[in-house]
Parts: sequence; structure tokens; C-alpha cells
Amino acid sequence: MDVPGRIDHTVLGPATTGDDVLAVLDEAIEYGTNACIPPCYVDMASSYAPETTVATVIGFPHGQHTPATKAEEAELAWETGADELDLVANAGRLLGGEDDEYRDEIAEVVAATPLPVKVIVQAPLLSDAEIERAGDLAAAADADMLKTATGFGDGGATVADVELLSESLPVKASGGIGSWERAAAMFEAGAERIGASSGPTIVEEWQAATTD
Repeated sequence: MDVPGRIDHTVLGPATTGDDVLAVLDEAIEYGTNACIPPCYVDMASSYAPETTVATVIGFPHGQHTPATKAEEAELAWETGADELDLVANAGRLLGGEDDEYRDEIAEVVAATPLPVKVIVQAPLLSDAEIERAGDLAAAADADMLKTATGFGDGGATVADVELLSESLPVKASGGIGSWERAAAMFEAGAERIGASSGPTIVEEWQAATTD
């Protein structure tokens, strides 16, 4: 298993500086992970670490931007060098029963660029039935992957959420994953990718576990 290549080493806090992003990129280069960073630093990151897969976020953190704004964000991210997009879906649309609007917004962002789109469904806010609906709607919109959460709300990734979402699309588990033990549980549940601010720790613990 290529564990480093399946980890998005992440820095997305509201006080993230350019130096913070450079530090994450340095660690991504050293450990062989991807990086997930704020949109304002994508141009710098793509120049600084051209061999590193750089993901950025769209509609972050609540997903309540208009569809047109999200599509424009996606286009700008593509133009400045992003390799992947993590799109925050509008959970309010789903919770309000506006399934067509939920799906169509995702489809608009997917159509805006050729980049892979991971749809952040905010699973901690949803029931099991709503999680399944979110996954099916994202799949219908031609999204590439589902992501459990932003990591900035209540609750983190759970095995149950990953199992449910993986019935629709490949899954990126994100939120509260700070160790190889937690990451391994997510992989076992069906996750294809891990989003974590502790990427180097996860890689080091994985390396130690596989060499013991």
C-alpha cells in the first residue's frame, strides 16, 4: 500500500500563513504525501512544489457560496495550478430536501474544470439516510470522490460514515485522523484517501508498524 500517496497533508485554518503552507509543502515533499491548502496559496505552492499533488478547497468552510461563485473558484484554482478540488457541498440544500439544487451545484463545479472533484458532504451533520443520499447525488453529478467533512465542525470521520459513502464513490476520510491506527481503520472501512494535518506522523507510524 502506498500510504504516503494516499494522504492529503492539510493546513486550512483561518490563520494559515504563507510560511505555514511552505512548511506543509516541505513535509509533503519529504514524506511523499499530497498537500491540501487554502486557495490563496495555490499559485505559490504550484511553483514551490511542482511535483507535489496540490489540492485546494472550494466553498470552504460552510458550502453556502452560490453555485456560480463556486464554479469561478474552481476555475481560478485550476488556472493557478491546483491538481484537485475539495468542494464543500451545501448541506442545507440536502437537509431542506432540495436534492436537484444539491446535485446541480456539484455538477456545475465538476463541469467548470477538468480537475478531480472531491465532494465534502459534512457527514457529522447528516443521518445515515442523508449520507447515502448525498453520496448518490454527488455520483449523479459526476464527482470523483466523497470526503467526510471539513474537519472544522463537530465530529470527525467515522468508520460507519466511510462505509456508507464508499457505496457511492471512493472516499477521502477527513476529521480527527491523527495517527496511523485511525488512518488504518479508515482504509479498512474503504477509504481511498486520508485528509489530516498530521500527515508526517501517520507516515512515520505506518513505517514503524510495517518494519516491526
